[in-house]
Amino acid sequence: MSTFPDITITGIETRDIRFPTTLEKIGSDAVNVGDYSAAYAIVKTSDPNLTGYGMTFTDGKGQNLICEAIKILGERIQGRSFESLFSNFGATWRHLISDKQFRWLGPERGLTHMALGALVNALFDLWARYLKKPVWQMIADFSPEEIVRLIDFRYITDALTPAEAIEILENAKHGKKQRLQDVLENNAVPAYTTSAGWLGYSDEKAERLLHQTIEEGYTYFKFKVGSNLDDDKRRLALARKVLGYDKGNTLMVDANQAWSVPEAIEWMKALKEYRPWFIEEPTSPDDILGHKAVRDALKDTGIKVATGEMCQNRMVFKQMFQCGAIDYAQIDACRVGGLNEVLAILLMAKKFNVQVVPHSGGVGLPEYTQHLSTINYLLISGEKSILEYVDHLHEHIKYPSIVKKGYYQTPKDPGYSVEFYEKSIEEFVFPNGTWWQSEAGKKLYTETQDNDVNEPILKDIKF
Repeated sequence: MSTFPDITITGIETRDIRFPTTLEKIGSDAVNVGDYSAAYAIVKTSDPNLTGYGMTFTDGKGQNLICEAIKILGERIQGRSFESLFSNFGATWRHLISDKQFRWLGPERGLTHMALGALVNALFDLWARYLKKPVWQMIADFSPEEIVRLIDFRYITDALTPAEAIEILENAKHGKKQRLQDVLENNAVPAYTTSAGWLGYSDEKAERLLHQTIEEGYTYFKFKVGSNLDDDKRRLALARKVLGYDKGNTLMVDANQAWSVPEAIEWMKALKEYRPWFIEEPTSPDDILGHKAVRDALKDTGIKVATGEMCQNRMVFKQMFQCGAIDYAQIDACRVGGLNEVLAILLMAKKFNVQVVPHSGGVGLPEYTQHLSTINYLLISGEKSILEYVDHLHEHIKYPSIVKKGYYQTPKDPGYSVEFYEKSIEEFVFPNGTWWQSEAGKKLYTETQDNDVNEPILKDIKF
């Protein structure tokens, strides 16, 4: 790695940014109806022209807790030099998770780990900005040994050792020159869309958006399912009417953890006539053996199993891979502990021959994951894999992800691509942003809070 500058960390700031997506049912599924939000981390340095930005995606309520956790974690790097942080980033990552009291609130899971993801990704953004490279290129320019030094291998050496990781990276050098050409020509990361598939959309809107996204060059489409079987059949029949079965279009479905294991198996067998490629999050993200049971039961149908957007850390993924629970790993850039941990998961996925299809269904996530998919294709898997794209809220981001003719356009700007416009922060910071202080904002806030008091407790629950 290059010589490090005489720059130190001088402060960590956060912003609780929430966008009112519930108003248009954006992001609606069988379990979640929220306001797409970003717990935003800002890393200040002794160089006034050098700042790092990171975020973790949430659905709104409770995000203030993550912002507080970012500040607490940030205390552990206050005053640290570039060299002390980045000369062995794997050790820095271990330092961040090792506060002898704060780790009790995890460890390495939940809101503390999501806060870690935001902070760690802000540090990667900072580092890449200093080098004047996009994050994917910064990682691509590292040697295999330097990449491995970014990773904390604790708890996963029974599945992947540092030596094995280096071997995977060395083997991937074959064909790298041609893959790099694909990257530079915006031909490395094919996109799929969920834009037509939100559960709260009317049939008319879903059909219109399907036609629109086909015209934009998409051939992979995802629909939310899991609330009502008859509704799912009607909506998937509508999708297949537009997409066809032999027009080169692929359909996926996503239950967002709505089902128990037996229910997932029964429900998906009832939907097999619509030929979904995979079912995403059929059950609890913590139920490793449950995913395996679903996968085994659906093998005869040809329906694959995907999960990962809420898998909490590399250890959960390790077990998913070891027992053959999933066909596709849907890593989230900031649900786990940032790029360091993502790299560990990408390398394990390669060893266990599991394809990676990152989760991008949220504000800022496509901006992050375009780097992850590029890194995976160029340096690790050597195979192209689709990446989710949702066309909401990119106007608030300085360096937004762009899809043309069904492919992500490779990011060229330095950093990790998630810096928000200051104007957008001022408008949507919660609760004092100008939008949230408007009549519409106060009304939505009141309705959201009233749900806690007035929403009836169910008289019965299904299992």
